[in-house]
Amino acid sequence: MLLRPQPPQKNLLIAIAGAILIIGIIFTVNSVIFGAPQEAAEAEWFVVPLGQNNILEALNYEGFVKHSFAIQITLLLRGKNSGDIEPGGYRLSKSMSTWEIAGVLTKEPHMRWVVIPEGYRKEQIADILQNALGWSDEVKGKWITKDTTTNPDYIEGVYFPDTYLIPLNEEPGNIADRLRAKFNEKLSPLIKEALDQNIKWTTLVKVASIIQREAADKDDMPLIAGILWNRLLNGERLEIDATLQYIKGNAGIGWWPTIAPEDKQLDSPYNTYKNAGLPPHPISNPGLDAINAALYPEKTKCFFYLHDTEGNIHCSVTYEEHKTNIEKHLKN
Repeated sequence: MLLRPQPPQKNLLIAIAGAILIIGIIFTVNSVIFGAPQEAAEAEWFVVPLGQNNILEALNYEGFVKHSFAIQITLLLRGKNSGDIEPGGYRLSKSMSTWEIAGVLTKEPHMRWVVIPEGYRKEQIADILQNALGWSDEVKGKWITKDTTTNPDYIEGVYFPDTYLIPLNEEPGNIADRLRAKFNEKLSPLIKEALDQNIKWTTLVKVASIIQREAADKDDMPLIAGILWNRLLNGERLEIDATLQYIKGNAGIGWWPTIAPEDKQLDSPYNTYKNAGLPPHPISNPGLDAINAALYPEKTKCFFYLHDTEGNIHCSVTYEEHKTNIEKHLKN
């Protein structure tokens, strides 16, 4: 039995209907899986923490995408995966589709994490900020010479080492304020004790800045603090190598260069081999452990200390004992 061929018009209608069905299915799948969770919503921050490994689940949990596997697919189609998303802060909206979310997350964040280690001087902090926020050399120079010198007490030591989430477009002067605000937050609970001990906060930070640079680790800090206070209260010069490093340091040779014997003759108010008392400003930006050590030093009779080749600290009461320690722990 021969089948009667279908009229061309009917074949066209079937094809059109099939295409409409396929398009409808695609549209429905896209809407159900990849569509925006809400029709209208304000932009808000989505923060990718440092070391984050569950970004896709977080996007789903916080309601930015309908399904975590959907954002994974959209990233893969862009040749990316969740590990390619840079930690930081992103402006997202629950009225954005998964495709739009992926588009934002594969670009640079609106805020970047900035990690400032303990014991850095402000020039090193400026280098970190420049690399993270894309500063020009001119902006970095202004931050060092102007934004951080608005008050004589703010020259150094008050740019607190911590982890910050900073907008890329934040004014450099405001970043200096941000770091000082964190310092004030950390120092505030200790102010009463400092006043009770008749220690000015600026003196406390100077001592802490030296402790931070001199200690091999936080366990050394209370002992070094006790020795520094012994020398200061006895009117002896501190004779601290870290203060010489602060004088010599620069971008060319490094901010904390090796000290030579002749450096002890450097003409500088920061030279604690030539000048009694503390330097005019802190030599670094100390962390809370160093500040606490300066405020709560270990009681000791020692006036000298050194670290051996393995980083262990040895202290002595007299200079003769100190020389013996040098022979015992450093000469060989």
